[in-house]
Amino acid sequence: MTTTTPPVTPDDVQDAATRLKGVAHRTPVLRSRTLDTLVGAEVFLKCENFQRVGAFKFRGAYNAASRLTPEQLTRGIAAYSSGNHAQAVALAARELGTTAVIVMPEDAPPSKRAATEGYGAEIVTYDRYTGDRVAIAEALAAERGLALIPPYEHPHVMAGQGTAALELLEETGELGALLTPVGGGGLMAGSATAAKGLHPGIRMVGVEPEAGDDTKRSLEAGRRISIPVPKTIADGQALHTPGELTFSVNRRLVDEIVLVSDDEIRDAMRFAFERLKIVIEPSGATPLAALLSGRVSGLPDRVGVIVSGGNVDAERFARLCASEV
Repeated sequence: MTTTTPPVTPDDVQDAATRLKGVAHRTPVLRSRTLDTLVGAEVFLKCENFQRVGAFKFRGAYNAASRLTPEQLTRGIAAYSSGNHAQAVALAARELGTTAVIVMPEDAPPSKRAATEGYGAEIVTYDRYTGDRVAIAEALAAERGLALIPPYEHPHVMAGQGTAALELLEETGELGALLTPVGGGGLMAGSATAAKGLHPGIRMVGVEPEAGDDTKRSLEAGRRISIPVPKTIADGQALHTPGELTFSVNRRLVDEIVLVSDDEIRDAMRFAFERLKIVIEPSGATPLAALLSGRVSGLPDRVGVIVSGGNVDAERFARLCASEV
C-alpha cells in the first residue's frame, strides 16, 4: 500500500507559529452576546482584520519568504494577488530586506493597490477576465530571476495561514465547528490541518459567495472544477478553480461548503460595524454572513470563525453597507 505525504501537516503549522512569533500579530478573539443569541451558539471571532496588512495573508507570506535563501532574497520576490496577498508579500519583502514585484488585476481595489505600493512593491497589472495571472507572474519571475510566492499553492503559505486557527483553538479550547472563507483554499487547508490535528472531530465549514462556488462544486464532483471568473463583491474569493495542493488537503478535511449571497455579505459587514464595532471586508465577512443567515444547519454549541481581513476603503465600505451596487 502506498501513502502520500500531505503538503502541509500539523507540525508544519506549529513550526510556522514559531517562525511568526514576534513578527505577526496574535490577533484578538471577539465575543458578542447579541451574536450568540441570534445564532444560537457561542461564537468566537478570530479577527485577522487586526493582523499586519489587515489580513491573515501576512502569516503565509512571511512564513514562505523567511525560508528563502540569501541568494534568493538578493534577487527579490514575485507574487500575484487581487490585494491582500500582494500587501503581505510586499511587507514580508520589506521586513526581510528585499524587493517585491506583484501582478495585480486592473480592477483591484484602489486601497489595496495603494497599500501594496506603500510597502515598496512594484505593480504589474492585467485584466482578470482575459489574462492568466499565474502565467504572467511565472514569466516575470523567470525573466528577472525572482522567487515566486503564490497566494495559496505553496506548503509554507498554507502552514502560515493555519496559525490563525491554531491561535484561536489555543485560546478557546475545543470547538464544535470552525468556519473560514474559501477562495483559493489556502486558509482553509492550513486551518483544517491545524484544527483537525488538535481536535479530529471538529466540523470544518468553508464559506463561498454564491457566484464563486468552485470549491463546493469541486468537492461534490471529487475533482477540481473550473467556473467563469465570478463577479461578486467578495473580490478576495473571485477565483475560477481551487488550487491543486489546497484541494488535495481540503477534499480530505473539509466537511461542507455553504454559500452566501452578496446581500447577505453586506448585511454581515453592517452587523459587524454596528454591533461589534469592527470593519470587515466582503471576503472576510462571508463566514459571519453564513451564521447570521442560517446557512449552516445543526450548529454545535461552540463555533469558531476566522474573520480573514478588513481591507476595504471607506468609500466602498460605506457604499456596500448602504446596500448600493
